[in-house]
Amino acid sequence: MTLTTILLAVNTGQVLIGLLVGIVLLIAMVTLTKIHPFLALILSSIVVALIAGSPINEIPGQITSGFGSTLGSIGIIIGLGVIMGQIFEESGAAEKMAQVFIKLFGKGREHIALAVTGFVVSIPIFCDSAFVILFPIAKAISQKTRKNLILIAGALAAGLVITHTLVPPTPGPLTAANTFGVDLGMMILFGLIVAIPCTIAGIYYFKWLDNRLVILPDEKGVSHKVEKKEEVKVADVNLDSVKKLPSAVLSFAPILVPIILILLNNVFNAIFDDKNNIVYKIGAFIGNPVVAVSIGTLVAIYGLALRTPRKEALSSMDKGIKSAGIILLVTGAGGALGNVIKVTGAGDAIANTIVDWNIPVILLPFIVATVVRFIQGSGTVAIVTASSICAPIIEQTNASPLFAALAACVGAFFFSYFNDSYFHVVNRSIGVEDSKDQLWLWSGATTVIWAAGFITVMVLNLIFGSIL
Repeated sequence: MTLTTILLAVNTGQVLIGLLVGIVLLIAMVTLTKIHPFLALILSSIVVALIAGSPINEIPGQITSGFGSTLGSIGIIIGLGVIMGQIFEESGAAEKMAQVFIKLFGKGREHIALAVTGFVVSIPIFCDSAFVILFPIAKAISQKTRKNLILIAGALAAGLVITHTLVPPTPGPLTAANTFGVDLGMMILFGLIVAIPCTIAGIYYFKWLDNRLVILPDEKGVSHKVEKKEEVKVADVNLDSVKKLPSAVLSFAPILVPIILILLNNVFNAIFDDKNNIVYKIGAFIGNPVVAVSIGTLVAIYGLALRTPRKEALSSMDKGIKSAGIILLVTGAGGALGNVIKVTGAGDAIANTIVDWNIPVILLPFIVATVVRFIQGSGTVAIVTASSICAPIIEQTNASPLFAALAACVGAFFFSYFNDSYFHVVNRSIGVEDSKDQLWLWSGATTVIWAAGFITVMVLNLIFGSIL
């Protein structure tokens, strides 16, 4: 054994020990102490970096870089979304949307309606952005019907993350298809097929959790935990309010406009080979999620908030901005931890170790993606890492590249927790404050979805793996 090999093994062991200590410390702080998750995430990031051997003078930069890059991608959208949501509540638009959805899908099936909505919407749009845009609908339905917000918003969040992780053109599955050399049409088709049982599993999980964890918004829209299920009586109310509400068109426009613009951007990107074409440039600009949601917010202000006196409208928007603060802080701190784990090389160390294990080759991308997802938090990074490591191996075997790519995508569902920005977006938006409840809500749901996806991919591989 050479000196270089010994030093490499020592360094890898040090990195993994740092990761293990950091994760244990994080879980202990958020579950056993009164330390706020924001501070716990930052402290854990420092501990991981120190034990892993990062130069002391570089650690602050690693933390701020992760914090900034995370908020740079979704922070503005979160801020705009909460402003839009506040306008929905104050103007009565959210109540109008609740009326439309309940009448369209029928009482008792609101959670299914929102799961299907999320399933469709998140195919071309990032789930973080889509959840922020659509969450006011779930909250309004819960507020009017007194049905558990955990069930309604949880089903929405599940529908969004499932197609975001499985179906191109979102970055993760698109990268997997390209890396494994899979036809994009087949990836979309079988991604949708796998997504269906995943969505059903997610809905049933939230139905089970509905009896154990209850969150309800009060008349002011503030969410509160209700300790006992029997205290909640689902009201069979008449949703046709006596007060004058905005039209359905005006109510849905702030949501539909940015979705249409983002979809249009994807269409233009597919049909225009010349990226200097002026039509393409305009579509790319207005279809950028930040610009699109900004336009949607302007539609909300001038279509809905004008019904309110200027001073009250500005006060309402200020309230929305203040409520976004904690979401942004915790989300950014999760990004900081994920970046520290990335730069220390812990993900690559574990992933490359798994490659040496003697296991069925189709399981390899699934296991690599699962492990990277758990230690780093980003589903997209997990898919990209698993694809880049496993694709050359799959190419040398008789395994199906299609189902290897899908296995990598399914692995990226596993146990979303504190280092995943979507974990914080979902929990904080719903109003789940207790860390244990947060784990039950989203970590449990994503693990059930992960298991359902794994079973589905393995069954499909047994049936079609030899011909696809």
